[in-house]
Amino acid sequence: MLVKLLEPLNVSKETIDKLAQPIIDAGHEFVYYDTKTTDVEELKERSKDADVIMIANNPYPTEVIDSNDNLKYINVAFTGFDHVGLDEAKNKDDILMSNAAGYANNAVAELALGLTLDVYRQITQGDEDIRKADDFPGVFQGREIKGKTVAIVGLGKIGMMTAKLFDAFGANILAVDAYENDEAKAMGIEYVSLEEAAERADIISLHTPLMESTRGLISKDILAKMKPSAILINTARGPVVDNAALAEALNNGDIAGAGLDVFDMEPPIPADYPLLSAKNAVLTPHVAFLTDESMEIRADIAFANTIAFLEGNPQNVVNR
Repeated sequence: MLVKLLEPLNVSKETIDKLAQPIIDAGHEFVYYDTKTTDVEELKERSKDADVIMIANNPYPTEVIDSNDNLKYINVAFTGFDHVGLDEAKNKDDILMSNAAGYANNAVAELALGLTLDVYRQITQGDEDIRKADDFPGVFQGREIKGKTVAIVGLGKIGMMTAKLFDAFGANILAVDAYENDEAKAMGIEYVSLEEAAERADIISLHTPLMESTRGLISKDILAKMKPSAILINTARGPVVDNAALAEALNNGDIAGAGLDVFDMEPPIPADYPLLSAKNAVLTPHVAFLTDESMEIRADIAFANTIAFLEGNPQNVVNR
C-alpha cells in the first residue's frame, strides 16, 4: 500500500525515518511531506493514489478526500478530528479514521493549570508592567488555587490529569460528565450538573470534545450563573464556548477572568475578534498540546496506528 504523511509532526526527520522503517520493511511505500499546506489543490496532489493518509491538525476537506478513490484510511495524529471532512465524503463508508488520543494529556493539563496561575497571579501582565520602568503602574494582589472549587467539564483522560494537578494544589474538585469513573470517586471528586458547577465553581476548566451537543455549551446563560469572582479556562475547543458572550461577561465584570488557548478559528485571529480586547483574558495560540515530549508520543501513536491498519488490526478507530 502507499502511505503518505502530508505534514510534519514536529519531530526530527530521523525520528520519522525510524518510525516509518517497519512500514517499508513490510513492503509498503512511504512518502513524507515536511511542509504544511492548506491549499486544496496541493492537498489533492499530495494525496494522489494513497491508500493511507496521515495528517495532524491541518484541515483535510471533503473535496480532497473525494479526489482519491484509493483512500482506505485516514490516520489523524491529533486528538480532535473535526477538521477532517470525512462525514460528507462520497466514499465515507469505505474509509476508516483513527486519532491519537492520549498523546497530550499531560501537556494540556499543565497549560490549563498554567493559564489559571497566570489569570490568578497576573504573570503576563506583571511582566509587561515591570518593563515599563519609571511608568510602572504598581503591583497586583492575586489569589491562590488552594481551597478553591474547580469544576472540570469533561472528565476524560485529559480532564482527569487536570483534576489531579488541581488536587495537588489543594483545590476541591467537581466534575461535569455523563459517565462516572471509580478513580475520580476514589479521589473524592463530586459529580454535578453544568448549572450547579457554574454556580459553585471558582474555576471552570473545559476538557470536552466539540460535537453538536457541546457547541456553545458555555452559553450566555451558563456564564450568567458563574460567580463574579470565577474564572473560565478553555484548552478544549473554541466553539464549546459562546465567545462573544464570554467577551461581554469579561468586559462587564460578570466574571473575573479567563485563560484561553482555543477560539472560534485558528490563529491568526482577526483584529476585531472580541476576546482580543476583553478584560482580564490571558490568551495563547492553541499550543496546549504542543510540547517536545507530547510530539514524540504523538508520532509513536500515529505510526503505531498506521502499522496496525496495514496488519489488518486497526486501532483507535473513531468512525465505527
